[in-house]
Amino acid sequence: MDRTAARAGRTRRGGRTRCARAVAVTGVVAALVAMATACGGGDAADDPHPDHLSFALHSRTLTVDSDDSALEIVPADVEKVQVTRWFRGTVVVGGDPRATWSVKDDRLVLRMRCSGLLADCSARHRVEVPRGVAVKVENNDGSVRAQGFKEALSIRTRDGSVQVTDSTGPLTLGSDDGSISATGVGSRRVHATTLDGSVHLELGAVPDLVESSSEDGSVSIALPHATYRVSTHSEDGPVHVSVPRDGTSSHVVDARTTDGSVTIRTAG
Repeated sequence: MDRTAARAGRTRRGGRTRCARAVAVTGVVAALVAMATACGGGDAADDPHPDHLSFALHSRTLTVDSDDSALEIVPADVEKVQVTRWFRGTVVVGGDPRATWSVKDDRLVLRMRCSGLLADCSARHRVEVPRGVAVKVENNDGSVRAQGFKEALSIRTRDGSVQVTDSTGPLTLGSDDGSISATGVGSRRVHATTLDGSVHLELGAVPDLVESSSEDGSVSIALPHATYRVSTHSEDGPVHVSVPRDGTSSHVVDARTTDGSVTIRTAG
């Protein structure tokens, strides 16, 4: 072992010793707090050495099954799916934190293990998909951003926001607890539903069907100039519709919320 490596080894061993001494000297509660401050996992964006995964698809549809991660999904000029993972994690008392991934039947499964006392973990993934591939995202806890899709895109998150930009394929977007935003999209069919959060849609092409709803949050839709068959509902909030309306139009817009405002306007 050269001197540089030896010094690095002593530094790492010394760091662990200092954390261990804190537990022995200052007491359990104070020590755990000190360790969380000194040895915290930090944010995934701070990971200077992200991991990479590449795999081929056997169909024209990719499913991303994720838990506890922020996701970015984009089409790219690649032949295989390219995944980049940033991860930082520290658990003071418990098992070693780690992030895993696996692929089976064109289903990418992303998981993070982070449990124990003062667990501090963060994961982020960027998934580059070959052009022409439809994507379905199921995210248990974390935000999802997608951009530039011409194919069908379905995103569902239990706890996290959904943001889609610059896409023209059919959109199916949902969140149990988080806002939904789709801007600069030319999709002909858009379905956007959230239980707790706002829905904001800005379309650049006249759609055939837009269905949007929120249990607790406002719904705002901006549409190109055209005549629409509009239906709205709000149990507790104002409703404003300024687009031209025709009950026989083939362009259907439905916007509903239980608690919040509804706005349907012409994009300007």
